[in-house]
Amino acid sequence: MKLTRRQVMALSAASAAMAGFGTQANLFAAQAQAQDLEPAPERRLEWRNWSGYRTCLPELRWAPADEAELASRMADLPGPIRAVGAGHSFSNIVPTDGTLLILDRLSGLITATPEHARFKAGTRLFQVAEELGENNLALMNMPDINKQTFAGAIATATHGTGKDLAALPAYVTGLKLVTVKGDILECNAMQNPALFEAARVSLGSIGVITEIETEVQPFHRLKKEQWFAPFDEVMETAPESAAAHRHWESFYFPYTGMSMVITNNETDEPISRDPDRNDNDDMEQLRDLEGMTHWAPWLRRWLSEQFMSDVGTTSEVDDYWKVLSSEQRSVRFNEMEYHIPAAQGPACFREVIEAVERARVRVFFPFEFRYIKGDDLWLSPFSGEDRCSIAIHRHFEEDPAPIQEVVEPIFRRYGGRPHWGKMNTGTAPDFAELYPHWNDFLEVRQAMDPDGRLLTPAMARVFGI
Repeated sequence: MKLTRRQVMALSAASAAMAGFGTQANLFAAQAQAQDLEPAPERRLEWRNWSGYRTCLPELRWAPADEAELASRMADLPGPIRAVGAGHSFSNIVPTDGTLLILDRLSGLITATPEHARFKAGTRLFQVAEELGENNLALMNMPDINKQTFAGAIATATHGTGKDLAALPAYVTGLKLVTVKGDILECNAMQNPALFEAARVSLGSIGVITEIETEVQPFHRLKKEQWFAPFDEVMETAPESAAAHRHWESFYFPYTGMSMVITNNETDEPISRDPDRNDNDDMEQLRDLEGMTHWAPWLRRWLSEQFMSDVGTTSEVDDYWKVLSSEQRSVRFNEMEYHIPAAQGPACFREVIEAVERARVRVFFPFEFRYIKGDDLWLSPFSGEDRCSIAIHRHFEEDPAPIQEVVEPIFRRYGGRPHWGKMNTGTAPDFAELYPHWNDFLEVRQAMDPDGRLLTPAMARVFGI
């Protein structure tokens, strides 16, 4: 747009007058006034989760420098206030049109002893593992992705695999959080015990966690072994196999009748890994196979059996966290995961697979099956008993609804509890039935956030508010 001399002079005068305020917003307003235009609306940047399925346009994105700065502004932040972590949740618990809190600057090890370590809440899990390793220490377990923030993993009851290993929040012995009023509270079994019980798995609905203290163990290496076997054979021996190994899990390849079994056990053997191995390449090959054979499931099954039956056991050794967790996941997906009582896990898994293949849903991602130890946390999906975790993935470019509609009713019929960070359609009445301490949690949540400043509409539906 070409300006007249008069408009240029007016713009210059307005700019000089506004310079003392030093903000771009004022300069843009002056420009608009000089050109007889309406001020432009405030620009909002879209946030997306890792898969791209969940999005929002927050009014404010803010990364506080430290706990004190967060506390000083907490009461004035536009709501709903949501801490974002690393964006690896597939559920709708993060998106907000209010404040999106980024805790990346609250990162690093605070203290470490042979029994416990304390971290700032925004520390990524791979950084937790690295900094503990420098002190010859290790987390009690690790999930299969290591990019999450520690606080995000705790809030959603993130877990790894192991019949005698619990989810990450079960090992938390203390935490610090900032309330909606800006108070800073220390929480453990002695200080604010009810709040501590609720906050260990809270979906970010009680306050913003800023520090986490957790149990630790000596640093160690793991030997990973994996092989292919018929699905029926794997399921028949699953409980005994899981009990025989520190970490045990299996992956079923849809429409093939074949599974891959992975075990991990402590070892003193030297580090040995295949430098050319790339899980992302494996996923692309599975995608190509599905694309060529989706019209004939029998052909996919025959080809898979021919290939997998000829592959022997492979093994590798490395530091525990490098074996358990993936460094990168370039093939994006959306995920649904439910946790089934351990005794019913194999039967549920069989039924899920039969239903998906009977419905001829197109899918190439393997289905994951794991065992996790029970705990006593109020909102932990593993509260009260050991459970099996069954995870269903679908490529991010494919609609997750068709497979979700097939498998979720089966999960529910078996008394399954959804992973808080994964896709599900559960509502407050469902959760009230599944969690004995549901009302105890709601009572604490209401006391900590009576005006619902931490609740998006989606979160409010979860809690029946």
